[in-house]
Amino acid sequence: MPRYICVHGHFYQPPRENPWLETIELQDSAYPYHDWNERITAECYAPNAFSRILDGQDRIVRIVNNYARISFNCGPTLLAWMEKGAPEVYAAILEADRESARTFAGHGSAMAQPYNHMILPLANARDRRTQVVWGLRDFRRRFGRDPEGMWLPETAVDVPTLETLAEAGVRFTVLAPSQARAVRAKGAREWREANGDLDPSRPYDCPLPSGRRIAIFFYDGPISRAVAFERLLQRGENLVSRLMGAFHEGRDWPQIVHIATDGETYGHHHPHGDMALAYALDTVESRGLATLTNYAAYLARHPPDHEAQVHESSSWSCVHGLERWRSNCGCNSGGHPEWHQEWRAPLREALDWLRDELAEPFAREAGRLLRDPWAARDEYVEVILDRAPERQRGFLERHGPGGLDEAGAVRAWKLLELQRHLMLMYTSCGWFFDELSGIETVQVVQYAGRALQLAEDVLDLRLEEAFLARLGHARSNLPEHGDGRRIFLKFVKPAAVDHSKVGGHYAISSLFHRYEDREIVYCYEVCRREQRVQEAGSARLLTGHADVASRVTGEARRVTYGVLHWGDHNISGGVRAFRGEEAYAAMEAEVGEAFGRADFPEVVRLFDRHFGSATYSLRSLFRDEQRSILRHLLRASLEEAEGVYRQIHERRAPLMRFLTDLGIPLPRPFRAAAELVINATLRAALEGAELDQRRVEELMQRAEREGVTLDVPALSYALRRSIERLARQYLRSPSNLGLLRKLVEAVRLARAEPFDLDLWAAQNRYHEVSERLRPAQEGRAREGDDEAQAWLAAFQELGQGLGFAVPE
Repeated sequence: MPRYICVHGHFYQPPRENPWLETIELQDSAYPYHDWNERITAECYAPNAFSRILDGQDRIVRIVNNYARISFNCGPTLLAWMEKGAPEVYAAILEADRESARTFAGHGSAMAQPYNHMILPLANARDRRTQVVWGLRDFRRRFGRDPEGMWLPETAVDVPTLETLAEAGVRFTVLAPSQARAVRAKGAREWREANGDLDPSRPYDCPLPSGRRIAIFFYDGPISRAVAFERLLQRGENLVSRLMGAFHEGRDWPQIVHIATDGETYGHHHPHGDMALAYALDTVESRGLATLTNYAAYLARHPPDHEAQVHESSSWSCVHGLERWRSNCGCNSGGHPEWHQEWRAPLREALDWLRDELAEPFAREAGRLLRDPWAARDEYVEVILDRAPERQRGFLERHGPGGLDEAGAVRAWKLLELQRHLMLMYTSCGWFFDELSGIETVQVVQYAGRALQLAEDVLDLRLEEAFLARLGHARSNLPEHGDGRRIFLKFVKPAAVDHSKVGGHYAISSLFHRYEDREIVYCYEVCRREQRVQEAGSARLLTGHADVASRVTGEARRVTYGVLHWGDHNISGGVRAFRGEEAYAAMEAEVGEAFGRADFPEVVRLFDRHFGSATYSLRSLFRDEQRSILRHLLRASLEEAEGVYRQIHERRAPLMRFLTDLGIPLPRPFRAAAELVINATLRAALEGAELDQRRVEELMQRAEREGVTLDVPALSYALRRSIERLARQYLRSPSNLGLLRKLVEAVRLARAEPFDLDLWAAQNRYHEVSERLRPAQEGRAREGDDEAQAWLAAFQELGQGLGFAVPE
């Protein structure tokens, strides 16, 4: 009988975007990366798209796309970020599904997922349906086909959830073995209680009350746990052994041994886990130990001959069913065993109250603008996926009453956005971890905050105080955070954005950036109407007015702004609604006259009079721009300090060398000057447009002579970036022998002390060129082409430097 192996990876990150900006802001906890999506992409999603298979000497033999040989699902919100934030990885994932369809008889390996990882058995019927519809439509848009299976968030299941999947045309899902309540052979009358004790090597049909059916694969629990938690990925051979050991000779059907874990297991949780997976898959396939497959392909060839019933309200990550997402059940991350999670219940109760409180007002108001508000909500995902004006017009033509004016369209978009955020606030990660003030929980409360703002704006409902009263029952484990109410006021309220705040951000940023007349600022478009800059020494005054329009709701407002930069980090400004040309001219004249006298306190007083309480400073900037401007402001001070140190170093260099030759430690001021200057000079040399290997080596020798401690992490980062830039240039012109030789020299430097870099990106570029160009160059070399022979010699040296097993 044939034997099959299927590995499923659930690749998912919660949505992390600021709900008002639709962009992920800087997350310091993800350092050295910008945010957690970027970090986990570098540690997991990208390595699995370009995974290395090594030989016995740890040299790269092949680079493979793991996604093409496993079953996988990617959360829609993660793919939305990846499409722009990691386009190469995104393209590799889509291509993997196409490749798997070619390999597995037309059945792609990608599965769909409900849109934002809501725990569906805890959702109301309307949200459950929309989550499934959005997940399916998102999948079709990205993968260009209908999905056959759908992964359930946390594998949380009940019969209504399975009914929703089956009604939507989903053929199968994957659950934990503990979720099987009873099983029987088809045609048998009696059910056998399973309670997790079932054979996972076959699929099961699940009959539903409606008469529909859905197939269920119950994954192998022990092997999946060993992969996730028991270090099975330390060696690929170990994974092969465990997978093959799960087959039994006594079975008389085509067995499928299959496991399911978080996809982040392969790289993020277990470094190089992607390589263990790649090796295991390659070993199984190359040695003919079993046939690799995916669930859809197996199901097409081997329909279920057994049936199963599921435990209602069960999941794979909470032994108490669904309590992890609504009570203090004891399930947590384990980092703080003394902490409680009593906050989970009042958090869910507050969100449920908000959702239900807004359902009828939404339906009533949206009913004036949309023929069927809930049907429009189901289709709104098509606009979320592409907010192009023509798609928005098409949506309103299909769902509007006809003749909807611009104001009516704005109200319709706001109402639909209200519903989007009411669903985003149920993202499961908000309850999964240990503490109410954690970034995942604050994120879901931010979505609630955006919904409250929209409800006040478009429905004239002021529900914030009633919501906070309920949220106040959620107690933090940290005394400084108190409860949910304080956390909302501390972290959510300051993050809220309106047109004036965007205008303030734009105005302050305009002091440091040269903006075009029309500029995109996160999910807003700013059209500058008039602007004037005056200077007095290091001080600057900027006044102007501009149209600020949301690219999400279409709402536009004109704002007037004025900003005074005193110098350094001292900035004062104000924003207000535009009150006409006459009022703007009066403001500009008054503050301009005061600035011309260098009476800066008077400028600030005039700002107070003209702008009232809507004042802004450097603290008001959105986080990424704030850091960028601070770096700009610091640069001049740092350059000034560096100049002083450079003078000290240059004047005292002979004395420092003399002291070093005598073996006398340098005085601390001399050592500090030498370290700063040599490290700065080295970094500049490594970051230069042309990487001068000889200059770098001279500086490193000088550092050694003077006993200077090199900033290896910073220098390594600079060198790696330069090599990646050079590798990209080479990829565009791979037959250029000069570029190839420069890359060889750069890699040789990277392999020397003290660097020894991980050149992952350059390895990918080399592999791509090798697949595409090397055969042709070898043919020309055999025909006596001298340049092709020189190219092959240099390319071989590059491959060896990058760690490839290069044929002699």
